[in-house]
Amino acid sequence: MKKRDNFYKQNTKQKILIVDDEMINREILRQYLENDYDLLMSEDGQQALDLIKEKKTELSLILLDLMLPSISGKEILKQLKNDPETEKIPVIVMTADNDSEVECLELGASDFISKPYPSNAVVLARIHKTIELHEKNETLQETERDSLTGLYNKEFFFRYAQQHDLYHQDEKMDAILLNVNRFHMINERFGRSYGDDLLRQIAAKLKKIMIDKEGIVCRRDADTFMIYCPHLDNNKEIYNAAASGFDKEVENIVRLRMGVYENVDKSIDLERRFDRAKAAADTIRNNFNRSIAVYDTAMHEKEMYNEQLIEGFPKAVEEKQFEVYYQPKFDIQNEIPILSSAEALVRWKHPELGMISPGVFVPLFEENGLVLDMDNYVWTEVVEQINDWKNRIGITVPVSVNVSRVDMFEINLVERFKELLKKYDVTAKEFLLEITESAYTEDANQIIEIVNDLRSIGFKIEMDDFGTGYSSLNMISSLPIDALKIDMGFVRNAFNNGKDTRILEVIIDIAKYLGVPTIAEGVETKEQVEALKEMGCDIIQGYFFSKPLPAAEFERFLIEKKKQLEA
Repeated sequence: MKKRDNFYKQNTKQKILIVDDEMINREILRQYLENDYDLLMSEDGQQALDLIKEKKTELSLILLDLMLPSISGKEILKQLKNDPETEKIPVIVMTADNDSEVECLELGASDFISKPYPSNAVVLARIHKTIELHEKNETLQETERDSLTGLYNKEFFFRYAQQHDLYHQDEKMDAILLNVNRFHMINERFGRSYGDDLLRQIAAKLKKIMIDKEGIVCRRDADTFMIYCPHLDNNKEIYNAAASGFDKEVENIVRLRMGVYENVDKSIDLERRFDRAKAAADTIRNNFNRSIAVYDTAMHEKEMYNEQLIEGFPKAVEEKQFEVYYQPKFDIQNEIPILSSAEALVRWKHPELGMISPGVFVPLFEENGLVLDMDNYVWTEVVEQINDWKNRIGITVPVSVNVSRVDMFEINLVERFKELLKKYDVTAKEFLLEITESAYTEDANQIIEIVNDLRSIGFKIEMDDFGTGYSSLNMISSLPIDALKIDMGFVRNAFNNGKDTRILEVIIDIAKYLGVPTIAEGVETKEQVEALKEMGCDIIQGYFFSKPLPAAEFERFLIEKKKQLEA
């Protein structure tokens, strides 16, 4: 602060407006202040307001007399504090009417100097202290506020919420999270500047309604806002306030979703309270029929279940609770289908919770960053098993493993695969990689570079879940892939809904155009096999041939098919 004061003294003088209709008072103050401050003078209330309006960004302080011609000092004070552009300018009231002190302070005055004026040193000290406190407060507000919206940032929001709980321990509170659906599309269509303005509009609406509800609001990040307020029986009022009044061109595009954790449990930290509000909001992501979701018992039970899975992960790896199953893939373009490869699928045999579906724990681990460790575990189990079958029973069958979107951003991914092949004496032709289509669409250039590195050392890349990642045809034609896997949803829909197989035919034609084979998942009937074969599909996996099998059962399956493999 001393360095800053020296900077001011050396480079500029702070500007003070003196408003007093008595010339003698103005002259006294001029003599007191002119060596330290840049002074403006006004002897009339209206003149003072005009001058404040003109110089509002330059003023460091206003010294205001109460008894003025045209407009009184109290009225000026009211107008200043009711105007967002001037409300922060500190005002010291000067008057001989000591009874007005409390009223002026309530109207927003920062301090009070009695007439006749005290000594030069006292006046200077009070002015200096008022300006200094104001500047410190401004600096603090800049630190605690989000620069775009002017709302609290997350850190200070949590501090104020904690202080509120400290002094209102018995008051029921709601934690609310508000998010703009597909906000990135608004930025894409109308520009980032328009998107920023939209966020400012939402922030202003939330700030206004929270004044009435005696709550606080912050911008957590990007297009997400958090609200902490006394419990409301009707929280739709908050949603309606934030979701209305947009420009006509976007009023049908801007859709908000709100998650509410009512009557929060104050024994858990604030972060977790808003995690629960977010969990509620996430249940209606991209749901255009619902805008508000309330955290309930079912969500709580799911949260506790997920927490148990996350906490149990290290032990599950250590005790090998994760078991790799193998589902065979058959080449159907021969007269007799021939086993061509298999896909490795992970299952979790939890000692307390029983068999857990990968549809439950894989998305959870992707969200919490554990998927890297889990996939490394699966990859190691698979290459070890390939090596074991090759050396013990003399059978080599290529096995494909999943490489998640998270894995693709691992810096040492290529080296990791090289090490696995070398350690277990497995070739890249025996260890296939499945990468979901959506991974290519997130950061295409980086993913393509990594895939090219993997292919350069011999890996075959199968694009998994083709048709669900919204790749453009232009993009598909340039992607480095060795096979297209048709998502099982397309297979089921094609044969369940009036046997409309046109989508399947289009995908197979795309694969032919790219010069790569197609692999259909989820095939369950002979009719489906024959139809897919007729369309030109190359490889099939599904319950028609075999369900996913544990390693021991798949080994027996391999031995039975050994003659085919050797033919």
